[in-house]
Order: sequence, then C-alpha cells, then structure tokens
Amino acid sequence: MTTHSRESLEALFAPKSVAVIGASTKPDSLGRAVFKNILFHGYTGVVYPVNPKAKSILGVKAYPSVLDIPDEIDLAVIIVPAIAVANVLEECGRKGVRAAIVISAGFKEIGEEGAQRERELQQIAQRYGIALLGPNCLGIINTDPAVSLNATFAPGMPRQGNIAFISQSGALGVAALEYAQRQKIGLSKFISIGNKADLHENHLLDYLKDDPLSDVILLYVEDLEDPQGFHRLATEITSERPKKIPILAIKSGRTLEGAKAATSHTGALAGSDEVYDSIFMQSGVLRVETIEELFDYAIAFAQQPLPQSNRIAIVTNAGGAGILATDAAVRHGVQLAEFTEETVRKLRELLPPTVNVANPVDMTGEPNEQRYETVVRTVLEDPNVAGVVVIAAPHILMSLENIARHIVRAVQALTPDLSPSPRPNPPVPFPKREGGGSPLRAGEGLGEGSSGSKVQKPVLACLMAVTDARPAIEILEEANIPHYSFPERAARALAAMARYREWVHRPRTEYRVFTDVQIEQARETIARAKRQGRSLLLEPEAHDVLKAYGFPVLQYRFAKSEDEALQAAREIGYPVVLKIVSPDIAHKVDVGGVKLDIHSDAELRENYRQMLADVQKAKPDARIFGVFVQEFIKGGKETILGLKRDPLFGPLLMFGLGGIYVEALRDVTFRIAPIRELGVHRMIRQIRGFKILEGFRGEPPSDIEAIAECLARLSQLATQLEEIVELDINPLVVFERGRGARVVDARIVVA
Repeated sequence: MTTHSRESLEALFAPKSVAVIGASTKPDSLGRAVFKNILFHGYTGVVYPVNPKAKSILGVKAYPSVLDIPDEIDLAVIIVPAIAVANVLEECGRKGVRAAIVISAGFKEIGEEGAQRERELQQIAQRYGIALLGPNCLGIINTDPAVSLNATFAPGMPRQGNIAFISQSGALGVAALEYAQRQKIGLSKFISIGNKADLHENHLLDYLKDDPLSDVILLYVEDLEDPQGFHRLATEITSERPKKIPILAIKSGRTLEGAKAATSHTGALAGSDEVYDSIFMQSGVLRVETIEELFDYAIAFAQQPLPQSNRIAIVTNAGGAGILATDAAVRHGVQLAEFTEETVRKLRELLPPTVNVANPVDMTGEPNEQRYETVVRTVLEDPNVAGVVVIAAPHILMSLENIARHIVRAVQALTPDLSPSPRPNPPVPFPKREGGGSPLRAGEGLGEGSSGSKVQKPVLACLMAVTDARPAIEILEEANIPHYSFPERAARALAAMARYREWVHRPRTEYRVFTDVQIEQARETIARAKRQGRSLLLEPEAHDVLKAYGFPVLQYRFAKSEDEALQAAREIGYPVVLKIVSPDIAHKVDVGGVKLDIHSDAELRENYRQMLADVQKAKPDARIFGVFVQEFIKGGKETILGLKRDPLFGPLLMFGLGGIYVEALRDVTFRIAPIRELGVHRMIRQIRGFKILEGFRGEPPSDIEAIAECLARLSQLATQLEEIVELDINPLVVFERGRGARVVDARIVVA
C-alpha cells in the first residue's frame, strides 16, 4: 500500500489548522454544515472558510483560494463540484497542505468518467505527498479534547470515548453516529473512507493501533483494498502487540466476480462470502451482522475486562429470561460454569429453599433488591466463573434503580485497587424508598484508566424494562457496566469477549516445512504443459506435481493404448480404475470417461473399449491422449483440498467434505497461505461436518493428522508454485486413524 508518514496522518486526525474549501453561506449546503460543525464543536485549532464569492461565513473571514490564506494549513476539507476538485487539490499541494478530505461525490461511483477524475486525484496526491481521504465520504471526527474536530456534515458531535469507527459507507456512518449518540456510546475517532482513492482501511488501522485513546476498533467495509496486508496488520493489532485491540467488523456484499468463470470447485466457492469469514477469523477480527450487534460488542470490550475462560454464570429473577440467555450463550460458544461446593453452600444460605442454586441462578420473582448484591458477589467470587450476565425483570415491589445500585456494589466490592483515579467513584447512595435522591451521572465509557470502575471479571447487565429505566441505566453506566435491553444480547456480547480472549491466548505454532519436495520436477511438469499451450494439466501431470510434493497419491500409470493399459494394470495390481485423458473433457464421469473396480485383464479390455466408445459418442471432437490407470480403493471418507490464487487475497486454501456434494453443501473453510500448524487443525475442525471425521455413531475416527499433513503440504506448494492458479484434490479419501489418506482425483490449472 502507499505509505504515509505519521506526520501526514497526524495532520488528518489532529490538524492545527483547517481550510474548508467550499464553505458556503447557504443554510442547507454541505459546505456550510461542515464548516459549522468544525466551528461550533470546540475545535482547538484555527479554521478558514474558502469561498471566492463570500467575504465571511458565520462571521469568519473567507478567502478566495487556499493559496490566499496567509498561514500554514495542515488539513483541507474539500466540498466543491467534482469537476473542480482536481484544481483545488492541486492548489492544496502548492500550498503545502499535508492532508485532505474530499467529501465531494461524482467519482468512480458514477462510472468511467468519474473513475478518470479519481485517478487524477490519486496522481496529484502522490505528487505532493498529500494523505487523501475520500472522495465521496462523510469526513472525520476526533473527540480528543485536545483536538475536538468534527469535519463531517453529520448532525451532532459524539461524546468522547475509546471506540474508533471506520466506515466505507457515509450513509451507514451517519446512522451509526446517530445510534451511538442515542445510546450515549462514546467514540474516540470516526472516519468515513468513501471511495478509497488513497487512504484505505489499512492506513487507518496502522494509525489507530498506536492511538492511546482507542481501545476498540469498529469496521464497516464493502471490500478490502489489500486483504493480505489487512490480514498481517489485523493479526498484529488483535494479538501480537503489548496493547491488543479488538476489531469488530461488518462486511457487506460479496467478493470476487471472477469466481463465476472458475473451472474448479475451489475457484467456484472462493468467490463466496465465506472467504471474508475466513480472513477475519484468521486475523482475530470478530464479524457481526448489524450496527446494533456492532455496538453491543463494542461497549462490552470498551468497558469490561476479558473473561479468563469461556465459563460464565447467569443471575436472574425471571426464569424465562435466564433460559434465553443460556441458549444464546451456549449457541455462541460459551459454557455455564459449574459452581464450587462453597458457592452452592453460600447461595443456599442466601436464597429461599425453593430456589434452584444451579447455574443459571433464578432468584424467583420474590421482591428482594439486596439479594442482587449478595448473589452477584457470591457468584463473582467463584473461581470457576469467568464472567456474569445479570438480568432484572421489572417488579412492582422493586426499584430498578436500587437493583442497579446493588449490582454496582457487588462489582465494586471485588474491584482491585489498580491505581489512584483522578476522580474515583464514590459509594453508590441508596435513597429512602419514599425519598427522592438523584440518579448518578452517566459515565463517559472510557474503560480502564477512566473514572469508571474496572473489575477482574466482566459483568454485563440486562434491565428488561420498557419504560422509565434511564435512571437505573445511568447508575450502571457510571460504573462502566454495559447494559442491554434483552438477555440474548448480553449473552452474545460476553460470548464474543470469550472468543476474542481465546484468540489472544491461542498457542503460537510455526509453519511446517517439508524438505522431501521436488520443486524443480513439479515446475518442469507445469512448464511442459504451458509449452504445449495448455492451462489445464492432464490428470497424470497433476498427479506428477502432487507426487513431487509428497502427497499420498495412489499408484498410477499413463497409457496410450489398450496394451499399455493392460501392462500398467498388471504392474499396479488389480483392482484398478480407468480414466480418460483429454484436455477437452473437464468432467470425465459425465461422458462415461471413468470405469471403476476392474479385476482382470478381460474386464480391462472390455472397459477400455467401452469407455472410448462412450467418450467419442458424447464428445466426438475431444482430443484423446490416452488413459489413466490407477489403483482402486474402497472405504474411507471423501474430503476435498483446494487452492485458488486470487488477485486480491493471494493463495487461498480450501478444505471440506468432498465428492459430488462439495458445492451443494458448501461446507468448506478457507485460509490464506501459508498457514501455521495450529491453523491447519482449526481449518479442519471448523467445517460443520467435522463430527463425521471425528467418528459418529460408533464409527472409528478418521486420520485427521493425515489430512493436516496434506493441507500443510498444499500450503507450501501454494507459496512455492506461483504458476498454479487453481487446484482441486477431490476426493482425498481419508481412512481411519493411523491408516492415512490417498489422493484419488486431482485437477490443476496453471497460468
């Protein structure tokens, strides 16, 4: 990707001076909205309106051109007609502007004419070293009080927080900002990237990873500009730095249009959305489906510590709500903790004898606000519990405010004394039942190091009130305890935290390297096919390549006549398989080009002649090079291994259940090559049908290690043989544990 200095990105995020080019006196114009947002939302620098037809805008002197401004300009915000943007950006370059935001639309989103304009902007930005955001974007917001910049046309300014949000869509960005303001969720940065003519998500991630005010990063993307770079950077950010930052992403749309023309199963499936699922998973990025889910997870990560395991507890006063939370938690990969005997004893003392003290703890509908404090504290003290979801359904004889106070007290009683806080939380007051008492002020959501409390175990709350819950919610917010309207949402958020914690603490393994491969032999096979003008290797050639890379191929021979086929079968030993060898036939079975389980010379001669007759009848123009004679095997389970060299993602590996069902079931996983040893095993276990390989209903388990070795060999092949653009091993038949696997059929496409 194009590199930009830290200084140029600082000019974008924290400029000392901003020129708004296209600032307007018209009340309903974007230029006026952007200038007004910068001027009236506390920007600590100097802002200059630029408009050749106005003397002043909102009482601030206007300049005809950025070149007329007497002072240095760090950032230019451009809102002029698309046709004029290039000239304006050129003037910015001559002025020495270090960063620019082009809000104007009318570029590649409208077609080739706009795309040409966008290429011109790229060239100007590169010539002058300008960090260019956009075009066709909403702008940027930095809530840091030292900057307080709102260079967008979105209504309002989000409150300060520790969540950074990058959005490719301006419209979705506006909706997300409004949602965050309505839910009182604080943001550190908001960046709308638009068409990504210059700056894209990787540049911004590279900046945010060192931003001390950003503890969570949210992404909305329609595509990734540099997926391989994203993978490396996201992996570093989420798990390989002292300050690890969770990344949550919404990805819309599909991936590669070119998949429609693919000639392999892998190529056909690699154009699907599963590829983005895999790259996110391989990078530690948590993918979500909606804005609501995005912020549900974000506030949990921003305000609470990670659980130390996936064992959680649920405390509720409504049985049905507890069941919903349990179902959601288990469905999303966490387990209900089994309480220690000491915890069970304490709960029996605290709760009525009719209450089941197992997890989830249902305190029943009996009105007792104090019980929330004692029960939650007891559950949090259990060493088997890594996090707690607390649910409170409304009760006519209980105050949600007091319940919230008791939840906070339980949490604060176990809060470690991390360090003196500039404004430590006071004890939570309890007004008399009849008295007033004002609710506590809502916290800013700054997480650890802020004025709110930080506990060793995450606590997420659910107050299931339709109306009048705001005072209680504010009490929770003051203590940085996330609140959710429904129990499923809280359970999902805690499960996401557990998944991320597992990613952070995963074992680190190396890439497996095989020294027995014959690279030059494989390359010569490929080169010979290319010299003959063929991109699809013949099956004997495909097996030659795989054999050179140490794959467990069956015994095979290439025969050009019936007598050669007979001699090959005798050398291999019956039973054998016959397959037609033709560069013009992609699916041999469809034209009668495969004969199975041949046990004698007589059967071979009969099947050889019948196969040639069937193929000639179905494909009379096909060139027949000969036949492929192969050892015949029975039993085992069919899997598929694949490779697709994608122009954006690079070499993609695929694994799934094989045979004719691979495209129908689409039960496959992808990874970017190379993959480490642990990644290989996770790739295998990720498919829904893994139980079939693991051993189902009394069947013996399959040889998973043999599959893992084949995937590791394929990973090495993908990084060394760049000529291969598509490869299928379908099926790779895997036998029971200890008996290995065998390559039955293979297809390789080269370029």
